[in-house]
Amino acid sequence: MSQNSWRPNRRDFLKAGAATSALLCYPAYAQKSPPVPLEQYQAVYFSAAEWAFVMAACARLIPSEGDGPGAIETRVPVFIDLQLAGDYGKATDWYMEGPHEPSAEHARGFQSPLNPAQIYRQAISYINDWCQKTHGKVFAELSHDVQDQVLTACQKNEIGLSHETKEFFNILLQNTKEGYFADPQYGGNYGMASWSYIGFPGARASYKEWVDQHNIPYPLGPVSISGERA
Repeated sequence: MSQNSWRPNRRDFLKAGAATSALLCYPAYAQKSPPVPLEQYQAVYFSAAEWAFVMAACARLIPSEGDGPGAIETRVPVFIDLQLAGDYGKATDWYMEGPHEPSAEHARGFQSPLNPAQIYRQAISYINDWCQKTHGKVFAELSHDVQDQVLTACQKNEIGLSHETKEFFNILLQNTKEGYFADPQYGGNYGMASWSYIGFPGARASYKEWVDQHNIPYPLGPVSISGERA
């Protein structure tokens, strides 16, 4: 993925990923009450510095500029924070025993002894230190263009992330897409904005009458698992 993949014209990749992410059920921290404004949100897992990093990184992976909602408008960072505070972050249901082979191909599965929450914590700390030494500021304080360059360098393993945290970029990107498309009760996809943008019906009981109507916009709007309508 090139640096330009995170600019507004990158939304085709979001549409392609919707089918696998839109209705994933995450067991941790399902939200049921109206959320506080994002600027008032108190992170459950992240420290203040980590939260600033995730806010900035998600804003570059799915920018606000363009013809659809961005990660900030859809509260993707909240989704990631809640997931890392729960079973996903602890890798509760994962097989985490060694041996771990850092050079193994992706087909051989997850190869880090760290769970996702630990990977985020260690990688963010390292990247912020690297940015401070290289650019004189932590990641969240850099310009958007430099942030894109740093994320690209992370993706290509060019900044010296350890074997245990080298998959950080891939995990961050995957979690960002999941938060963008998941049911809103899990913190992201606020107001089902991403579903509305791509024309996804959500958790409606049945929409079989529309399956064969190709190239016709779905007119009814999405419905969440909880029954909320966009």
